[in-house]
Amino acid sequence: MTEKRTVKINGEELEVEITINDDGSYDATVEGQTFTVEIPNAQAAPRARRGGGSKKKKSGTVSANIPGKVVTVEVKEGDVVKEGQVILILEAMKMQNEIQAPVDGTVINVACEEGQAIEANVPLVVIEPEPTEDED
Repeated sequence: MTEKRTVKINGEELEVEITINDDGSYDATVEGQTFTVEIPNAQAAPRARRGGGSKKKKSGTVSANIPGKVVTVEVKEGDVVKEGQVILILEAMKMQNEIQAPVDGTVINVACEEGQAIEANVPLVVIEPEPTEDED
């Protein structure tokens, strides 16, 4: 990876082209002249993280991140739900919010009812996730 930077050396601004080498050193090209820069005992620069591909297991516990009032509960214990399915509607700050199932699975607990005022971060519905292919 090569990038251009403007640096100040001894008070003089210079445009430097920096290349990170596989061994952790840098090649710095200034005004057509290339220098290898090594920083002893330095930690390697962290590699950029790539999103996606995560195998992290999602939680089936559904809670609201703000307090509100339950308008409707769309599921009951024993119902099979799909990820993204609306499972309840919560009114918070005068807005109705559709709360969706975070995973495919079976509802094993409904801890709220219509008209109930709820606090933030309190479990409202618990869904037992379907086993994934890795768990079979």
